[in-house]
Amino acid sequence: MRSLAAVSSGALALSVFAVPAVHADDGPVITDVVVNGGAALALGPTAAKTFKVSVTARHSSGIDKMTIHVSLASFFDRQSDRGLTCAAVSATTSTCTGSWTVDTGGVYDNGAADDPWYVRTSVWADDASFMNTNTAATFTVRRLATLSVNAAPEPVRKNAKLTVTGKLARADWKTRKNAGYSGRSVKLQFRKKGTDTYSTVKTVSSGSGGALKTTVKATTDGYWRWTFGGNGTTSAAKATGDYVDVR
Repeated sequence: MRSLAAVSSGALALSVFAVPAVHADDGPVITDVVVNGGAALALGPTAAKTFKVSVTARHSSGIDKMTIHVSLASFFDRQSDRGLTCAAVSATTSTCTGSWTVDTGGVYDNGAADDPWYVRTSVWADDASFMNTNTAATFTVRRLATLSVNAAPEPVRKNAKLTVTGKLARADWKTRKNAGYSGRSVKLQFRKKGTDTYSTVKTVSSGSGGALKTTVKATTDGYWRWTFGGNGTTSAAKATGDYVDVR
């Protein structure tokens, strides 16, 4: 098998995928596309990410070669920045995998989180038949969210008021900084000392600049954290638990 992928730099970030490919009569058929191992991928304000795309194709004569591109609408189009590695799954089926590097250098504004990203693929069979599609798969690129938490006072008297604060922010790809994310539902959770499971205590809405604040009764030692479920443009996030000693 031969790979036609060129070496080039890429820039994006992602999340979901999978639509069947359009193919020519009697030509190769794409049977599977996997982006980032099937896991969501979110892009922060500066740090680069690398993800893989695997395309599996089938033809009765076998698969000869393949190209894979990743694109956002019409302005972003990249081949794998490390080339493709192709392997025969059977006499009729092969899988090619490439890696793409993600950074904000190629994502010029936050609108890239609203639009679908595409996997474009061309496949040649051993009998020289051919297929090409601009939508072998679609996926989304989310803005990376972050959460902080602080519970005070520490230590605290049993049954006294405990104030839990924090901030919800997400990557701003235009400024390459994190920006507060207001007006979003965020859950306050508690994990009792000696246990492994967090339980939701209440839900609050993030205020100006993503600020979070609420009060609870301190009844036992344990960890407090904020969690955000994410949405179509922004990743989920969990703060690292803040331990409070109740005396």
